[in-house]
Amino acid sequence: MAEDRAGKQTFKPGPGYRQFSGRHEFPSNILHGTLACALWIGSMHFNVSVLLFSLIFLPFSKFLLVVGILAGFVILPIDENSRFGLRLARYVCRHMASYFPTTLHVEDINDFHPDCAYVFGYEPHSVLPIGVVTLAERTGFMPLPKLKCLTSSPVFYTPFLRHLWTWLGASPATRKNFCSLLGNGYSCIVVAGGVQETFLMQHDSEVSFFNSLLVPERAIGFNFWILQVAFLKERRGFVRIAMEMGCPLVPVFAFGQSHAYRWWKPGGKLVLQLSRAIKFVPMLFWGAFGTPIPYQHPMYVVVGKPISLKKNSQPTNEEVLEVHAQFVKALHDLFERHKARVGYADLPLRIL
Repeated sequence: MAEDRAGKQTFKPGPGYRQFSGRHEFPSNILHGTLACALWIGSMHFNVSVLLFSLIFLPFSKFLLVVGILAGFVILPIDENSRFGLRLARYVCRHMASYFPTTLHVEDINDFHPDCAYVFGYEPHSVLPIGVVTLAERTGFMPLPKLKCLTSSPVFYTPFLRHLWTWLGASPATRKNFCSLLGNGYSCIVVAGGVQETFLMQHDSEVSFFNSLLVPERAIGFNFWILQVAFLKERRGFVRIAMEMGCPLVPVFAFGQSHAYRWWKPGGKLVLQLSRAIKFVPMLFWGAFGTPIPYQHPMYVVVGKPISLKKNSQPTNEEVLEVHAQFVKALHDLFERHKARVGYADLPLRIL
């Protein structure tokens, strides 16, 4: 019986990558990959550029007109099932995965069943958690018919970005929405570090929500080590919700994502308070040739085995801590199992 079920749910690869015993490599295509990155990430810079250009070079009345047009796109209804939108999203997902290129490894694809909702705990956040594209529904990798990536709510008030990211499968990262999606059978990708993790990034270190590890920056020519600091004890909400909904937790770690961008951000308590209020960190970031296009640095996204949970509508703090510790250990073990394969064999991992 179990063998029959596993046979029916064996993963069938779609377009855009090759399959090697559970490891999926997306072949690189620089032209399509660059365009996909520009569409997915460049819309943020496009809005800012349009506003600055209008403010500097146009009469004030025309500037107000531009602001009004952009505001119109904020309230313009979105058809989530738009044929054009879904085709665009599939194009972006497939070719962004090929750009770096990205290698996606799932330890056991047959552990995932299409009739079950999962909570994917993804790390690290970095400037942008762009490695989540390998898990997106539009990429066509995971055998899950319904999959959403929970994203900071300001995205859905940003012209153009809100449309594209909705078509890509993003959804607001609120507790109510999280529970509603799981209840309706959607698996959810959660990047739990969020604003706190981004704000605490440093040029000689990268903040990671789950762990503290030393990563050599050898791929881009520097000789120092990057120290990743963890803030795991502060964040347990996604674990509690997974327990309340009875959804398995899945550890995910992305190697190499931190090299996608250079960045600058202001510091201080006031900026942190502002970042928490507006749900994102006001910062500048840039990639190849100073553009929004990220640097081409290979990324390796590894997906561990699901941690099954019994539904518990009112878990105690002690029960949440117990499951939380189980998840942390699973993520730590996932990292240790795969670090040598992706070129980080000598890296220590320290959980805080």
